[in-house]
Amino acid sequence: MKTRRMLVVDDDSLIRQSLYELLRLTGYEVDIASDGPEAVSLVERTTYQVIIIDMRLPQTTGLELLAQIKARQPKTFVIVATGYGSIENAVQAMRTGAYDYVTKPINDEEIKAVIERALAQYDLEAENEYLRGELEAVQHRFCDVIGQSPGMQKIFQMIQTIAHTRSTVLLRGESGTGKRVLARAIHLSDPVRKDKPFVEVSCGALPSEILESELFGHVKGSFTTAINNRIGRFEMADGGTIFLDEIDAFSPVLQVKLLRFLQEREFERVGDNKTIHVDVRVIAATNRNLEEAIQQGAFREDLFYRLNVIAIRIPPLRDRMEDVPLLLEHFLQQHTAELKRQMTGFSKEAMRFLMEYRWPGNVRELENAVERSVILSRGPQIDVHDLPEAIQRISSASSIVGSAAVTGAMSARNTGAAARLKDALRDPERQLIIDALEQTAWNRKKAAELLGINRTTLYNKMREYQLLKRRDGAVTKASS
Repeated sequence: MKTRRMLVVDDDSLIRQSLYELLRLTGYEVDIASDGPEAVSLVERTTYQVIIIDMRLPQTTGLELLAQIKARQPKTFVIVATGYGSIENAVQAMRTGAYDYVTKPINDEEIKAVIERALAQYDLEAENEYLRGELEAVQHRFCDVIGQSPGMQKIFQMIQTIAHTRSTVLLRGESGTGKRVLARAIHLSDPVRKDKPFVEVSCGALPSEILESELFGHVKGSFTTAINNRIGRFEMADGGTIFLDEIDAFSPVLQVKLLRFLQEREFERVGDNKTIHVDVRVIAATNRNLEEAIQQGAFREDLFYRLNVIAIRIPPLRDRMEDVPLLLEHFLQQHTAELKRQMTGFSKEAMRFLMEYRWPGNVRELENAVERSVILSRGPQIDVHDLPEAIQRISSASSIVGSAAVTGAMSARNTGAAARLKDALRDPERQLIIDALEQTAWNRKKAAELLGINRTTLYNKMREYQLLKRRDGAVTKASS
């Protein structure tokens, strides 16, 4: 049963005690206050679903107390109690934010009915808020892949389009961008294969001769250490998906064998002549430029075209900075749960540093940074001094560069340059605005938050600097 907490505010001790006993007998948790300051003190410490206040209070009016309550607890439902001669005050209170009013002397059944309606509305609004949050989470999270940026949303749409097919997928992107997580998302999106095996092979971690046996299996006696028959990863993945990470590590011999499998869906174990057929979807991944590898003779062109049926390029984190807050929150929740820590988030200064950092190690580096910060932090929030030194150092360097730009502008003025300081600062300010807009995919609200200004100021600055965004994302000056 949900805990329902009420607050009764009335300077008449008889009314206070009467309502207290009525509500307690109904099953609610109840606090009481005799005046406005006492009520505000309770509201600052405790969350209430419903508060009943008398419109005539000592030290403060009911309307003033209502405003203070709504400022502190906007979701709380306030019911005002008024005499027959003060209905106008009750109407004004409802315009100010009260849920409903009752007249004195208070009728027990009437006040209980009003409270029940208020609680039903409270629950409905809470459920709507929860569902909105769930919907937003679904939009920003796809099978544990997190991203609200246009690039990631486009990838999510592509996965949904190809999910029901057996087409081979090639994932391309820098190290740490989340290729393994995305491969699993493709597997889980496939209605036929999602409950079948998902087999992952880190091809770059194994020597060529071991990798062949690992993938295709071997029979006893096929080589010195083959003391038993062994099935390979392709057989293990039958009916499901195999993820070949670092596909560029395949030797020429293995490339031929993989090419045949992609064409015929068949292979032989090492040392055997029996052909095996399996139904496996292949997802390959690489952080290397395969076109260059083909030109260098290190990768077969025909294999590349077989792998490149569905190509998905995962953008680096620095090109989707609007995803950083979502990822930070996700990994913070994950690691605080694992470490059994209670943390409220990141300080404003720490968040500024994290948003200024360019994340060369991508999502993997971000997760490691959050885990380290959770371990080292001694307070309820992660602060700048909890962050990895690389983030502190580079972000601090950015601030120094910004200060140097100002210093340079002042120096130019002192040496008799014609431009005023305001004009000298225009280019750095314009570039900062462009950088913020590019980091947030030209979302003005998010860019304004990143810059620490309001959206109207940003809009005026954009108009002042005549900034436009073409379809290809390039910045130009307006003609007028």
